[in-house]
Formats: sequence, structure tokens, C-alpha cells
Amino acid sequence: MNLNFKVRPFAELSLKELYEILALRQSIFIVEQNCPYMDCDGKDFHALHLMGFTDEGKLAAYARIIEPGISYPEVSIGRVVTATTYRKFGLGRQLMAEALRVAKENYGDVDVRIGAQRYLLKFYADFGFETGEPYIEDGIDHNIMLRKGIST
Repeated sequence: MNLNFKVRPFAELSLKELYEILALRQSIFIVEQNCPYMDCDGKDFHALHLMGFTDEGKLAAYARIIEPGISYPEVSIGRVVTATTYRKFGLGRQLMAEALRVAKENYGDVDVRIGAQRYLLKFYADFGFETGEPYIEDGIDHNIMLRKGIST
């Protein structure tokens, strides 16, 4: 299965796209992970929204690419998510590769910093991210990870 990607700044998202994005993020990060937190954190306004759709038009995967100086001094990729229905098809790898491509296209060959849930460290390491300091966010173990230059 291959995704059809769309990328939009916040101001260009349709209401339907925004609704689908927020519904997907809430279904995984709040409901599935049983973690009540404030998903609408103000960073969406400063992000490119990467949406991966199936051939049938279903939003299967999503990530946001945040401009430097908002989450970290570097570009950041966050809210990386694949819908439960579409897991085990390698869509997360497609999504992350595309997120890095979009980041490079928009910001150049820059460093990218992320906050990764600990169980995903190997996934991100496969994309060249190096593990940094651990921390706990909303009761979930995380690590800061950094990728130097995003040449692909």
C-alpha cells in the first residue's frame, strides 16, 4: 500500500482536512494511549501538515513539520501517527521519509529534533536520529532525538 501525500500550511487546510487530522490525532494520542492532554497546543499554526491518504481517500497517516524556534531551535517533526486500521503496512516509514523530504524542501539541509516515545527509538534511529536525553511527558517515557542535516 502506498500513500498519496498532501502537505499544507495551517491556513490552507480545508475544514474537512483539519477535522480528519484532529480526529486521527485524538484517536491515537488521547484515546488509544489513554493520555488526556491538550493536543491543540498552538504549534499547528507554525507547521506544515503532512497528510497521507489511501487510494480511497482515507487519512491513514499524518505528521506535522514545525518551523525552527517553535518547539526547538531546529526544525521539528511531531504528531507522527498512523491510523490503527492501516498499521503493519509500512506506512509509518513512508510517512517519516516524506516528512524528512518536505522538511528539507522547505528548510534546507538542517538539523531536525524530535521528542520520541521510547518504544519508537529504533524506528527513528533507522532514519538517522540519535538518541538524547530521556524525559517523561504526560506519563509516557520519551527521548529527545536529533538528526544532523537531513540529506536524503
